[in-house]
Amino acid sequence: MAFLPLLVTLGATLVQATTAAVTLDDVCTPAYVRTNHFNLSANPVYNLSTSGSAVYPATTIDYCNVTLAYSHNGRDNNVQVRFWLPSPEKFANRYLSTGGADYYVNQGTQQLPGGVMYGAVSGSTDGGFGSFDTGVDEILLLANGTLDWQNLYMFGYQAHHELATIGKRFTRNFFNMTDNEEDQKLYSYYQSCSEGGREGWSQVQRFGDQFDGAVIGAPAIRYSFQMTMHLWANVVEKTLGYYPSQCEVEAIVNQTINACDGLDGRVDGVVSRSDICKMQFNLTETIGKRYYCAADGDVPVQNSTISAQAVEVFEAILGGMKDSDGKQVYLSYQPGALFWDAQATYNTTSGTWGLDINSMEWVQQGWQTYEGSLHTTWPDLTPFHRAGGKVLHYHGEQDGSIPTASSVHYYDSVRRTMYPTLTYNASHQALGEWYRLFLVPRASHCMNNDLQPNGPFPQTSLQTLIEWVEQDLVPVRLNGTVLSGAFEGETQEICAWPLRPMWYNNGTRMECEYDQTSLNTWKWDLDAFDLPVY
Repeated sequence: MAFLPLLVTLGATLVQATTAAVTLDDVCTPAYVRTNHFNLSANPVYNLSTSGSAVYPATTIDYCNVTLAYSHNGRDNNVQVRFWLPSPEKFANRYLSTGGADYYVNQGTQQLPGGVMYGAVSGSTDGGFGSFDTGVDEILLLANGTLDWQNLYMFGYQAHHELATIGKRFTRNFFNMTDNEEDQKLYSYYQSCSEGGREGWSQVQRFGDQFDGAVIGAPAIRYSFQMTMHLWANVVEKTLGYYPSQCEVEAIVNQTINACDGLDGRVDGVVSRSDICKMQFNLTETIGKRYYCAADGDVPVQNSTISAQAVEVFEAILGGMKDSDGKQVYLSYQPGALFWDAQATYNTTSGTWGLDINSMEWVQQGWQTYEGSLHTTWPDLTPFHRAGGKVLHYHGEQDGSIPTASSVHYYDSVRRTMYPTLTYNASHQALGEWYRLFLVPRASHCMNNDLQPNGPFPQTSLQTLIEWVEQDLVPVRLNGTVLSGAFEGETQEICAWPLRPMWYNNGTRMECEYDQTSLNTWKWDLDAFDLPVY
């Protein structure tokens, strides 16, 4: 993949203006963003208002929308990259790469306002898959049914490396910055969640000096494990011969929330201490509790009580994936999580509930096949640390798609790998100087949690990262915004791992405390493998 000639050409041809422009209209034209070797579009957009998202607050922005296309020498491909550039007077010497979700390396334009509002150029890529709306699952297989390894590598890490490399060079040229970092520093960042979180780690692990900082949420790392995990609930249901309805699943989750809400010292409808819940709450207490759901389309009214069979299914799922010898293959979700994979499908013909298995083709390849492309768990981050990089890593404590313990397991792998001679507390302190993990109470997968609406979400995490990188303001605690419910708009603090939240004074004062007993519940011994699982 001949990428170097591309960069030389890019640096020589893109945006060679000699005088500083004054307005967005002056710079946001194909004539200003000129190139001889790339397909190009450029148009200004004014007063775009957005109500915000889980990862940035409401904002109104002006920006220049630029799309470039390039190809690789020796390959018949076309890669598109999109940049939203702030107006010249708002530019704050920042660049931001944004990532994807599911089988995509981008999320359309959904994340781009979150960079522009902070004076950053926001970038995204289509990975060369045909369009910004095309996922890698649509183009990964060749005509003979074998993997297209080049597209797999683009999805795994290369597309985002190219996006960041082009994006930073383009940003410097567009705003007439010098190439000398000491004269004019261009701060570079990454932000995304889920698959986008995995993509973020792929860059931090492989290209140590590419970003000054990264906000990484609920990363879909350990790819073959994670994809198989999506089938574990179905395996449990098939093995036990019971398929709980969606209504019964939600009933068990709601009973868990009610029982474990106050274990953190505050009754607010939020489970922020799922570890204590794991130790003290027995799911059998939910047996016989009544549930009701109105008819919905072809699904009839659900009016019954929680069964012992459903509780047995839940206990097995929360126990994590095991092999035929009972050895632990993978970790699992926290109590209070609504794990979507356990929700069965109603069969209108038989009037019964059954399996709903998706993406079977994605779990046929294993750990060995994707170790070098999608596994994304390399624990030695020394090059990134030496380059001065910072990572703000968060994960919803009630994530029902990617187990929260997955992030804890990786964080601990990095800690043990990079600080093997330090004590437990000293190694956490050393790692916390540049890499911090925050477990978000009640949060679902990369978003708000409708079953627990009163808790926070780290909506302004990019701002926090910028302050950490540029002003050395260490996020001892992470600010979270309550996005719904009775406390909507309230700012609540989130504890940095391994400290855990506990409320005092009738739920009015929160402390972040060390609790070894509860920390032990987060440790999983994956003894089904002779090799270490990072």
